[in-house]
Amino acid sequence: MAKIVAYVRVSSKDQNLDRQLDELKKLGIEEKYIYQDKQSGKDFERIGYQYMKKSLEKGDTLIIKELDRIGRNQEELKKEWQYFRDNEINVRVLDLPALNIDYNDENIKPLVKMINNIIFEIMSWKAENERQTIRKRQAEGIAIAKAKKVKFGRPSVKIPDNFEEVYLKWKNGEITATRGIELTGLKRNKFYDFIKIYERSDKK
Repeated sequence: MAKIVAYVRVSSKDQNLDRQLDELKKLGIEEKYIYQDKQSGKDFERIGYQYMKKSLEKGDTLIIKELDRIGRNQEELKKEWQYFRDNEINVRVLDLPALNIDYNDENIKPLVKMINNIIFEIMSWKAENERQTIRKRQAEGIAIAKAKKVKFGRPSVKIPDNFEEVYLKWKNGEITATRGIELTGLKRNKFYDFIKIYERSDKK
């Protein structure tokens, strides 16, 4: 019997999934069929995603809130989308129904498929472009903080040379804050102080 499965994702451990989960609960999806990750969408080596993918069978339906919840790498995203099509797995994108794939509908016309493909190309490009923009802004924010030679109380604390690299890994969920603190040699409170300064600079 075909089942309905959902997948939710946020980019880091300090973000929450409530907004996505609330939408899925309204649809009555069983909790055991909701897979989740707190990890960057730059690739598909995510435990929740891989378990979700393995659970899907022909005729099943996958529900996501937005396309970029699956991932942000355009080329890899295309491959995953093609996998769903090749295996006749229905997909529902709550925020953009035009992307929906429904193999239970016998009236999937060529024109509809073509429009779906065009929209997918645009949205997958947008997802990856946003990921690259975020990384660029993060790097610029750290550069600004370094240029300002920000001081934190007495004595002043110098921004470690590897802070940018460590910050990005932490933000993308690749390492824990504890590991980031070890790699930078900062005290816990100073580590988070630098993050706040950087992120404030990033928003300007």
